[in-house]
Amino acid sequence: MNTSEHIISDLRAVAIEEKRQGMARFFKTGKGEYGEGDIFLGVTVPCVRRVAKAHISTPLEELHHLMISEYHEARLCALLIMVMKCEHANECIHKEILDFYLKYTKYINNWDLVDLSAPVIVGNYLADKPRDLIYKLADSHLLWENRIAIVSTMALIRRGDTDDIYALAVKMMGHRHDLIRKAIGWMLREAGKHDHKRLYDFVEANRNRMPRTMLRYAIEKFTDEERKYLMKKQARI
Repeated sequence: MNTSEHIISDLRAVAIEEKRQGMARFFKTGKGEYGEGDIFLGVTVPCVRRVAKAHISTPLEELHHLMISEYHEARLCALLIMVMKCEHANECIHKEILDFYLKYTKYINNWDLVDLSAPVIVGNYLADKPRDLIYKLADSHLLWENRIAIVSTMALIRRGDTDDIYALAVKMMGHRHDLIRKAIGWMLREAGKHDHKRLYDFVEANRNRMPRTMLRYAIEKFTDEERKYLMKKQARI
């Protein structure tokens, strides 16, 4: 049994059938839904983290087999191993992991896989570098690359660097998918924790063209009075 098979075996050992059924519904795996066809074992994120930690030394080439696995939790485990590696890596190794990660974006095909990996693997690496990659991903035809672009800014926002999320919000304001609208609103809300006025002014200036979901997420932490004003007469997009 190779390492990837061993990891999947470890995941199966902590799988729960009731969780599997619920996850399939929660992550929208039905016909025509964004997670169509994804297969779950029924393993919770904390359990996947424990398996990942136990296998943190797995080489990238072996993670290939997990990244192309039919099982959602196998892909998540590979991503969490990469995240853990990045947290202790020098710049050279981090770049190697990032390049590997970018080869498998079509398999990072649900919001949890993106959200648990992009800030560390992409965002942390770009913290002191040009951000061209973010905008390249934002221009992609692949939904999940679009979400990686947005959610990776979490790492930058945590450092008080909020320019890119505002630029992405303008650039992607017209995106048609709700997963992108929610992600932008979420990151704007995080940016607002650093500068409330900048977020308020941005929302006020753009509220009549912001998708309603994006707007609601962005102003979630505002006062009741601010939310009522900003939502008032907002076009339903």
